[in-house]
Amino acid sequence: MSNITDKIASTHLGKKSEGNIKYDPSLLVAVPRSENRTQYSLDNSNLPFEGYDVWHCYEFSCLTENGLPITRLMKMKYSCKNDYLIESKSLKLYLNSFNMSKFGKNIKEALTICKNLIEKDLSAKLSTEVEIEFLDNNIKQEFIYQNFKNIVNIVDETDLKIESFKENPEVLKANITTEKKEYFLSFDSLRSNCRVTHQPDFGDVFIYYESKKHISETSLLKYLCSFRSEYHFHEECCEMIYKRLLDLLDSKDKLFVSALYTRRGGIDICPSRWSKNCLLNDVNKLIDLNCFARNGIKQ
Repeated sequence: MSNITDKIASTHLGKKSEGNIKYDPSLLVAVPRSENRTQYSLDNSNLPFEGYDVWHCYEFSCLTENGLPITRLMKMKYSCKNDYLIESKSLKLYLNSFNMSKFGKNIKEALTICKNLIEKDLSAKLSTEVEIEFLDNNIKQEFIYQNFKNIVNIVDETDLKIESFKENPEVLKANITTEKKEYFLSFDSLRSNCRVTHQPDFGDVFIYYESKKHISETSLLKYLCSFRSEYHFHEECCEMIYKRLLDLLDSKDKLFVSALYTRRGGIDICPSRWSKNCLLNDVNKLIDLNCFARNGIKQ
């Protein structure tokens, strides 16, 4: 692990969490994006993509002033253009510090106070605008990425041999075709490992591109499988995939990468990155804070 990762790990890992009985913003830990971006020649001041990090926190709870418990799903988003991401265990501990804290005379007032506190604390910690909303049990589930074909159905499994499980862009292959085409691809067995805890993370990855170049689906599958023994945050994996594909395509081609990870510890993270000339309608549901947008049984 790097010095920064060691520092993050020493903040909360391996320590008994008693469950703070008082709201405590000091629990939050920010992680510099630059540590991973530098390795992939991504310049924070001139990023080749737009995008958001979307989080779903399924276990937010607090009390009203008279002790009535309130539990909601908290949806959160912030731009990928800032210099930091929030470390997930620190966010969980921070949100847990609301559990026994009392806010407001009624449910509406309590949630308004909590929303204002969380947006203020996270925006200050990450030096960017962070927006959240609380969703209740009556929220309708919206499905996204309906146009994507499953990459597993494209390859011939009988001839496929995967041998590399460390991120390996050398397996990616592309050829030039006679006309520009659109490609909608998905892979439902993305796995990487947390850079801090080394716990496995699973997710579905969705890729769209428009180009005269055609990326071999078999080679793309091999590349996505090569993350299986990598140690990176969810956001970093999404950006790594984007950058490797961008290097393969032409600079003016449209490209979109989204990774919907499964929840761990009551929190899931869903980063999306897209080229500045590309915005799929599907992503609007994902970043809409008033919409519970999922794609499959794992999310």
